[in-house]
Amino acid sequence: MRVLGVDPGLTRCGVGVVDGVAGRPLRMVAVGVIRTPAEQDTPERLVLIERGIDAWLDEHRPEAVAVERVFSQHNVRTVMGTAQASAVAMLCAARRGLPVALHTPSEVKAAVTGTGRADKAQVGAMVTRLLRLPAPPKPADAADALALAICHIWRGAAQQRLARATAAAAPGARRSAPVRVAKGTIEP
Repeated sequence: MRVLGVDPGLTRCGVGVVDGVAGRPLRMVAVGVIRTPAEQDTPERLVLIERGIDAWLDEHRPEAVAVERVFSQHNVRTVMGTAQASAVAMLCAARRGLPVALHTPSEVKAAVTGTGRADKAQVGAMVTRLLRLPAPPKPADAADALALAICHIWRGAAQQRLARATAAAAPGARRSAPVRVAKGTIEP
């Protein structure tokens, strides 16, 4: 599975592409940061982020996009810019029919480091180790994007199976007819 991880931000939007499946070694395909000038108006900055993400989607053709779930911060201006960049990433993926998964920062940290309270340095060190890189990706936004992709590869398949099972077990869910075999019936 190929996943584009997006660490949203107005000034620096981290992007990273990882190939792999759970339980096997992962491979970094590409990593980078989409930058926008702080002096530019927000709408123009969002257009730059859109163009950047579209370019990454065109070039790397991921099967899914993992975006950091925006959480409440003390600085409302920062959280608004992060939420706007996050929405642009989801929009770009949705236009192409790509599944989008939102992962919380603590979920990503726990998946990559084993603890949801890891700091940026710990995340960068584990991303470096897991992807067998010579050095941690810089800036931290780039490492965080790779961590999002890793988290999705490891957790995404299980979450999708759980969602399908929950939907199938829901009241009113359409059940298929029993399968008849030579010596009885097997219920689906």
